[in-house]
Parts: sequence; C-alpha cells; structure tokens
Amino acid sequence: MVEPPGEATVVARSDVVVVGGGPAGFSAAVAARREGASVTMIERYPYLGGLAAGGMVLVLDDMHNGDEVTTTGICTEMIDRMARVGACVFPPPEERGQSHELYRKWARWGAFDFRAQTKPAPIVMAASFDPDGWKRIANEMIAEAKVDVRLHSWFSRAVMDGNRIKGVICETKAGRQAIMGDVVIDATGDLDVAAAAGANFVHGSYILTTVFRLGGVDTEAAERFRFEEPETYALVDRQAKRTMGGSWDLWWLKTPLPGVVWCNCPHMTGLDGLTVEDITKADFEGRKRIYALVDFVRANMPGFENCFVVDVAPQLGVRQTRLLEGDYVVTKEDVMERVHFPDTVARGRDYYTPYSAMLPKGIDNMIVAGRHYSATESAQKMSREIPPCMSMGQSAGIAAALAVAAGIQPRAVTPQAICARVRAQGGDPGDRPSANAKLLEKAA
Repeated sequence: MVEPPGEATVVARSDVVVVGGGPAGFSAAVAARREGASVTMIERYPYLGGLAAGGMVLVLDDMHNGDEVTTTGICTEMIDRMARVGACVFPPPEERGQSHELYRKWARWGAFDFRAQTKPAPIVMAASFDPDGWKRIANEMIAEAKVDVRLHSWFSRAVMDGNRIKGVICETKAGRQAIMGDVVIDATGDLDVAAAAGANFVHGSYILTTVFRLGGVDTEAAERFRFEEPETYALVDRQAKRTMGGSWDLWWLKTPLPGVVWCNCPHMTGLDGLTVEDITKADFEGRKRIYALVDFVRANMPGFENCFVVDVAPQLGVRQTRLLEGDYVVTKEDVMERVHFPDTVARGRDYYTPYSAMLPKGIDNMIVAGRHYSATESAQKMSREIPPCMSMGQSAGIAAALAVAAGIQPRAVTPQAICARVRAQGGDPGDRPSANAKLLEKAA
C-alpha cells in the first residue's frame, strides 16, 4: 500500500532541531541554546528524560575511571541540581575507593565499579536519582535556556532536499506538523531520523526490560539479611532471579525515596525493540513476571514482606536497535583499548567518542547523539550508558550551533572548536586523555 502525499503545517523554524528529549537530546538542546542558536526540541512523550526518567534507568554510571570523574558538563550539572532538591544521592569523594565497609554502605545505591574484577568492587562516582526529580530539573534547565519544546510530537518523516535534511514532520493530535531547521540532531535512541533520511545503519538487538519500583521495603532489614545470613540469602536471591527470568546481580537498588527501591528487571531476550509485536509482548510479559516476583519476595525475603508495586516504567527498557554506520564506526577494541582519536569530542569512563562516529555518511545538516551512534553492536553494549550519551549530546549541540554560526556543514566544524566550547561550558570532551590511562592514538 502506498500512502498518498499529504500536507504538514510548518509550526516552527529554528537554527537547530533536536528530535528526542532524552538525556542526549536534552543535553544537545541546552548546549546549542547556550551557544546562542535558536533551538526547537521535539519529544513524543509528555515529559523530558527518555530512558533516564520514563524508562526509569535510575543510576548514572560509567562516568568515573577509578581516578577521576570523566563525564562532566551538563551531566554533572543535572546531578548537582537534583541533589539540591533531594532527588539524587551519590558518594562524596572521600568515600570512593575499595573497602568492605564502603561497599556495604554504597553498593545498593549502584555506586560501585560494575566492570571491576576484584571483590568487593570499588566505590566510584555514580548517582542514584528520582525520575520525577529528573523531569523537574530538566524542565527548569530547558526553560532557563529558552528552548522551544514541543511534547506530544511523534517523529514520522525527514524533510529532505537531495542529501540535505531541512526539517522533520511529526504526527500530533493537531495533525501533521513540520519543524524546519538548519541542523537536525537525531537523539531518538533508535536512529529514527537518520534512518528516514537514508543513512546507513545496522540493526542490532539486546535485552528488553520492564523496569519497576517497589515501595514499602525495609532496606535495612533486607541488607542485614544479605550480609548476616549470606548462605540463606543466596538461595532466596537465586530463586527470586529465576522467578523473574532474568536480571542483574543486584536486582534491587535504593532510591532517594525512603522505602522505595528500583528494580532494573525483568530482562527479556530474543525480542526486537523496533517491532510492535515484540515490544507489546515485552510489556505484557514483563508485568506478569513483576507480580510473580512480588508474591515470592513478600513470602520469602526479609524486608520485602510489605512491599508493593509503586509503578512500572512508562517506557520499555530498550538498549539497542538501529546503530548508525557513520564516517567512522567505533569497535569493541576501540572501547576496550581506550583508543583516543584525533577527533575525540566526548568521553565515558575510560573510552572516547570521535566526532566522525556522530556523522551519517552522505547526509548533510545532521548529527547523531546517543546510544544509536556509529558503533558495532559489541562496542555499543559497552558504551551506551546515560552519562557518555549526555557528553555526546552536549558536543552535538555545540557542533550544530557552531555550524549555523559559521554557515557551514556540521561535518566542516573542527573537533578542536567543539572541544573548546565544551570546556567553556564546564564539560570534559576527552580531548585531553587521562595522564594515567593507557591510550593509543588512532586515526578516525
């Protein structure tokens, strides 16, 4: 069936159009606006935050390499502002390190090095936050920056002039609406815009998760059970994980709300985050497993006797779908070997993102920022956490603003210019690799 041509009302024009209000898109919009560009941001949900807020991925990690906080800028600004209103908890610098006492204090906040080979894992900078705290602070920062935000707007098409993107079309309650701009940033997480524009990509797949929170939990009693009755705890914990059918080792973590815990589970494999059938199945199956777990832990796990479901994340936990095939494709070896690129513009804990991995081949006026950047499937699994995506977003927003100001293509903006402005905004773009890191130089 071929859909007949339709019409769309142009409702906004700006220098930069950001599609997706998640962590990367939010960072891009704020950064571009702070550089003086006019910005319109489009989001399909009725809130900002993406998987951080709507997906309830409630720990910001992969931002500390054991010696220093590596992912800063808008990410740390968000953390500090949430902490000031009681919506964020993280270990102070003097309590980061390796000791059994510190591990017991901070592990259930998710503030440990989850890649460490030693036990107990060292405590590092990671932040546990409340999803509505994120939404609140995101709204404040977007309003302060004077970004034009259009919620309830579902991206559907790219407006193209040859190989140049000129804007996007969204489906809304008011019908089709067009938002035009000089540079478009795809921060959709699924590469929706770039794919619609004709960019090359690979179709990846990873676990889907229906994240949820439980209230009425006596976290002190639950932790005593783990540390004072380790053998019994291990048996009960193992059965809880079997009931869910898939989870991380620490399937529940503390949150800033007393008695409310975050459960980044259950995990479901073999499902495609782009198909209606699979994501519908994940939503139904996930809730079924959640309530089976609640029945089990009420009866068997100390501290959970009176627990109840507070909420299930309104967004499904999708980790990998389309991955851009950009000017450069980051590999697993690049991430593992901590390769530092000449065009590095963003960083995670001890890996770096080149600007060329954010640029779609053959498409002009577009930058990609977020978990759908140009990387192999295995590399993306190691570099898709929220803080490095925010670092990417901040650099993308700045690059877009620089391109507009100079009247050039984003591809023509120099990485050095991007990094200089990221630093001026208080971020670390990774252009100066850590002195104690074992880094390699590799051409992009």
